[in-house]
Amino acid sequence: MISPRAPRADRRPVVRSHHGRSFTDDYEWLRDKSSPDVVAHLEAENEWTAHETSHLAPLADAIFDEIKSRTLETDLSVPVRKGDHWYFTRTVEGSSYGVFCRAPVASPDDWVPPAVDPAQTLPGEEVLLDANVEAEGHDFFSLGTFDVSPDGRSLLWGVDTEGDERYTLRIVDLASRAVSDVDVIPNTAAGAMFSPDGAFVFYCTVDDAWRPDTVWRHAVGSSSGADVTVFTEPDDRFWVGVGRTRSRKYIVVEVGSKITSEVHLLDAADPMGEFAVVWPRVEGVEYDVEHVVLAGEDRLLITHNDGAENFEVVDVAAADPRGLRDVVVPASTDTRIDGVDAFAGHVVVSYRRDALTRVGILPLSGGIAAGGVLRVGEIVGYGALTELEFDEPLFDVGVSSNPEWTQPTLRLGFTSFVTPSTVLSVDVATRETTVLKRMPVLGGYRSEDYAQVRDWATAADGTRVPISLVWKPGAVDESAPAPTLLYGYGSYEASMDPSFSIARLSLLNRGILFAIAHVRGGGELGRHWYDDGKTLTKRNTFTDFVAVGEHLVASGRSRPDGLVAEGRSAGGLLVGAAVNLAPDLFAGVLAGVPFVDALTSILDPELPLTVIEWDEWGDPLHDPAVYDYMSSYSPYENVRSDVGYPPILAVTSLNDTRVLYVEPAKWVAKLREVGAPALLKIEMQAGHGGVSGRYDAWRERAFEYAWVIDTATRGARDDLESSAPVAPTLDA
Repeated sequence: MISPRAPRADRRPVVRSHHGRSFTDDYEWLRDKSSPDVVAHLEAENEWTAHETSHLAPLADAIFDEIKSRTLETDLSVPVRKGDHWYFTRTVEGSSYGVFCRAPVASPDDWVPPAVDPAQTLPGEEVLLDANVEAEGHDFFSLGTFDVSPDGRSLLWGVDTEGDERYTLRIVDLASRAVSDVDVIPNTAAGAMFSPDGAFVFYCTVDDAWRPDTVWRHAVGSSSGADVTVFTEPDDRFWVGVGRTRSRKYIVVEVGSKITSEVHLLDAADPMGEFAVVWPRVEGVEYDVEHVVLAGEDRLLITHNDGAENFEVVDVAAADPRGLRDVVVPASTDTRIDGVDAFAGHVVVSYRRDALTRVGILPLSGGIAAGGVLRVGEIVGYGALTELEFDEPLFDVGVSSNPEWTQPTLRLGFTSFVTPSTVLSVDVATRETTVLKRMPVLGGYRSEDYAQVRDWATAADGTRVPISLVWKPGAVDESAPAPTLLYGYGSYEASMDPSFSIARLSLLNRGILFAIAHVRGGGELGRHWYDDGKTLTKRNTFTDFVAVGEHLVASGRSRPDGLVAEGRSAGGLLVGAAVNLAPDLFAGVLAGVPFVDALTSILDPELPLTVIEWDEWGDPLHDPAVYDYMSSYSPYENVRSDVGYPPILAVTSLNDTRVLYVEPAKWVAKLREVGAPALLKIEMQAGHGGVSGRYDAWRERAFEYAWVIDTATRGARDDLESSAPVAPTLDA
């Protein structure tokens, strides 16, 4: 049997010229996934990866078994009240997808979710949708819409079976279980919904660049050919979405670019009426809207950054939203206001301070000053706002599912590196907090067996960069450097907050230190942290990551031959750029659906999402300074021939519409050209999120973690081998 060889993609030069600069791209031909040559090359890459990683199969199988054995496979979510029913999802051992169920509430005052036994059904329980049945015969299955009509009689659901994030909507009569023959709407975006009266469906469609650009109104019981456009956005930088306020008073169309927002409202009592803009868009001003009722008057709480870098919350009259603004939660230099959730009797404020998420409750009763306007002091001084406290050094807390306007409790989600995902219920009147459910972890897991801390690195410009770390003290020799997985993202103001992972236990229990580098470009330390890592300051994201890696080595926590970097999507860009900057710092790089050919993509306005991304990265098509800047860091264009690269594993999906498979395919081809030990693993039936079923997802993660463990411990194994005594030889 002949062993497979590393694929060598043909070099078919294409010259790209902009602003008097030229770049010869030898592998752009890999973009045509309909080409037999391209398919053959991708299949050869998978064969080579399988060959080179075949020794990992026992370890990957062991990790998969560990994930499976620690997971309560037959389980259910905590029921959430919506209308006259409790809604929840069951998972069943052996099944890849959820079973969506509901059961009637006991009475109008029933706000305590029923205790549900995974092995038993509730009185009156009914199955609304079994995703396992719907997924039969499909290699990929994703549910993008799940909405029950306000009267509880109909279900609206949307499915993608390709991985391209285009969903087909259908309506099911929940009494007869009949699927409507006429209410079938193909090629929609995720997130469709019924109007509050249940007579209409509002949904979005996407343009050729996969941008949700149009909102439609569909009359239930009619053909989709008669659907009416209610809003369309011609500016390619803006997305649109549709929703409704918790009060069900308004239908909401939200329009947003990366830096600018505009909200349109329609009184739900007139679903065929015209939407009215709240604040006309102003470049650079972002805002969102919540409906609140004060003294019987409809008001709007608007969270915005107009003259408030870290955002503030103002109160305006719904009838005159451009009139007088009264500040409810003022801006702060050290607290980033993320938004508010309004209910009939209270307002919940979500914010971020010291790189951790926070939640505060503001009751409407007793908090109304003269003129009927809510007022609190600076958020760090609380005023009438009560911040909920948690006794862990690192955590992530946020508002969970709370669909009912009049509910007296607040549902929260809480987690940390050591605390499994937890559902909390807070009594708004007393602030008493109840644990409704903590994700079970089988096999004797104990949080006290693990440690989590916050550390800080110092970047070259003096900026302090936070690091979150977790490890198992009994498995890590704290007197010596540990093999380490360093994760990062650093784009779109997305914060990589500490969270629990069953799969990660397989790393920690084997003595791997896990760290998150909270680099600039994310949102951990406020809006300035994001602004200092985007467009023409983007390189800070990469140098921060390198600084964190260097800090872990200098502090003795890790060493270069045991430090593996991981990033996914825009995080793939991060690790791709970082390994170009400091190839000797890393033992390996795991890049998931990596955005590594950034300049090529952002130059092409015909590609999915490109124009929208110009606010994040800059516009290299029209601005030579942006072109030069992106050219200086784009991983594909900066592959070096003068260094030795560590092992690199790129994982991608053929049907990904966000980061096209061609980016890692080209990157690996170019890396291999300079002798880098790079591998490409491509799912031929998946999208940006990878495989869809939970067992397939576990097996994929098990493979990746087996590769991480093997790569991060190779240096230690080499040390043992080199220090082993050599047996004497005898002369013949």
